[in-house]
Amino acid sequence: MSQHENESPWAIAVDLVSSRTGLSKDIDSDYPVPSGIGDEVVHVTEGKPVHLTARIDSLVDGLLLTGTLDAPLSAECTRCLTPLHRTDHINITAFYPYDADPKAHDFTGDVEVIAGEDEGGDTYALTASGRFMDIEDLLRDTLVEAMPLQPLCRPDCAGLCPQCGINLNEHPEHEHTVTDMRWSALEQLRDALARNDEE
Repeated sequence: MSQHENESPWAIAVDLVSSRTGLSKDIDSDYPVPSGIGDEVVHVTEGKPVHLTARIDSLVDGLLLTGTLDAPLSAECTRCLTPLHRTDHINITAFYPYDADPKAHDFTGDVEVIAGEDEGGDTYALTASGRFMDIEDLLRDTLVEAMPLQPLCRPDCAGLCPQCGINLNEHPEHEHTVTDMRWSALEQLRDALARNDEE
């Protein structure tokens, strides 16, 4: 994080909530999408707002963030190539221990688990001063993990016709008479004989 921690667009002030165990803080704000999420098939556009609705609880050894993230997803159906634009609702849980190394992305030290704490959540470091929770890495990891491997416009998408590329969802009765290539020479001979008979 930069020298001025509060200048980060992903910084959340936590000095008050972290001052005493049992305190909590509600978050209901938009944050910009970090860079480098997705590819040409599926992505979340850098800089677009994602909405975070969450609660930060002060525990004995750190801060627990739980909530939901609403993210605008842009993709292309992998079967019919239809552009997709939707908002995904993603559940998030993250733990920010007080004694984590602020230079490390993931904290791997021993953390006492408080009753009711979600052990499966990701762990991140507070800023060097401990006064801010920077959620840039949390947003990036959450959005990347939520990306569908094969986005579809609908589960039963029929895709494109392999012969002409027409969208089979829009033309379900469309079909082609496909000739087995092993018989193509006989087909050509038959057509030639038919033309000779006509002459």
